[in-house]
Amino acid sequence: MLRPWNLTITIDRHSAKAIYLQIAASISADIQSGRLSSGTALPSSRALATQLGVNRNTVVEALQLLLSEGWLESQQRRGIFVAKELPPLYSGSTVDGTADTPQSHLRIVFDDGNPDTRIAPIDQLARAYRQIFKRSARWKMMGYAEPCGHADFRQAIADMLNQERDMRVTKDHLCVTRGSQMATYLIAQCLLEPGDSILVESPGYCTAWKIFEHRGARLIEIPVDADGILVDEILPHLTAATNVKALYLTPHRQYPTTVTLSSHRRSQLIQLSNAFGFTIIEDDYDYEFNFEQPPVFPLAASPVLQHSIYIGTLSKVVAPALRIGYLVSKSEQLLRNIAALRYLIDIQGDNIMEQAILELIRDGTIRRHIRKATDHYRQKRDLMVRLLEEHLQDHVHVHIPEGGLAVWLSFKHQVDWTLLFKKLKRKSIQIPHPDNYCKSDSYGGLRLGYGSLSEELIEEGISELAQILKHARIS
Repeated sequence: MLRPWNLTITIDRHSAKAIYLQIAASISADIQSGRLSSGTALPSSRALATQLGVNRNTVVEALQLLLSEGWLESQQRRGIFVAKELPPLYSGSTVDGTADTPQSHLRIVFDDGNPDTRIAPIDQLARAYRQIFKRSARWKMMGYAEPCGHADFRQAIADMLNQERDMRVTKDHLCVTRGSQMATYLIAQCLLEPGDSILVESPGYCTAWKIFEHRGARLIEIPVDADGILVDEILPHLTAATNVKALYLTPHRQYPTTVTLSSHRRSQLIQLSNAFGFTIIEDDYDYEFNFEQPPVFPLAASPVLQHSIYIGTLSKVVAPALRIGYLVSKSEQLLRNIAALRYLIDIQGDNIMEQAILELIRDGTIRRHIRKATDHYRQKRDLMVRLLEEHLQDHVHVHIPEGGLAVWLSFKHQVDWTLLFKKLKRKSIQIPHPDNYCKSDSYGGLRLGYGSLSEELIEEGISELAQILKHARIS
């Protein structure tokens, strides 16, 4: 029986995450990467415990979790093997917090806030592509362009930011990227040095956290409440020893809780940033869709804020497949460094796509689509809230979002997360795993996106979730 020579499992004994969960996450990651293929025999629990220097019961608990989730299978008198038929790769799959990977056989997919691609202006976009290829100088678009994006497109974005978000920027303050995630990566590489500290919201956007950790930065988690990040918790960390270089946050609709940072705390943050010199990295991932009242202007719009970087995206406005994001900074040196790095890894963005989106901005298509989409999502939000209050009132408190594409549920009781996701999988339902926004296993809530689902599937999904929570509830 061929067993792997060694399982590369790193245990962080200072982590808040239980050791058995770390072991399970490492093994499932090896399975997903292909390092452990279907049918591979695992070491015995005793051998693995000896290798890792942990109690055998800890290893048994990790293996039992993987068995229950379908990553492993037990064969009588032979041992434990990687399952021949692996479970679907969905967000977190209860052990590793992997990103959403919707599968065709899933019946209902609650993502964490994706737009409805069925209402995307596809026909108008196709028309724009045809128009730009009919231009007499179309051959010019086929060559290399500026690494920060086409000048006219950057100017259009700057005009939008100035007119709708009071930002007072020019095209020379912008760099166009392939989505907000690329913008975050460029910022991390050019702003941070290994060993720097960065403040982050907790719960928060773990994908960004991984980008900062990849750069070698140390994360300092700051709690969030109904008014956003707890600014009073930041000051004790602003010492020479911690070397705080930046703060990454989502103040307009905090990810995942959807709360808006209060005006008082905004003022406090700006004062702290100016006094201590750390940069505020503001990720404004879904500014456009507002239901109740005019949106709050970004922190970056403040004329007194000295150190800021603003991240925005058009992917949620048009369609996720169109990877168009941007970052804004008034630091000339930082932008030069970002442009140089962007040139090394990608040379330039999608010049033709930028030209097509520019056409849609100029002819008013984008503005009309935002108005239409806002009404569309408002109706879905209202339905979602009504269903949650009707079916899940014994289980959750519902934070009613003032905009955006997702709702935050905080639980009134403890939840057996393993059982919850096991039953969801049996029903072919996907929801984002809390590992997407929480490093510990003390999950306090769920973020459910409603934008991409039909009203019928929203209703069916919430009804099923209510039934499952009756069994997964821990008093």
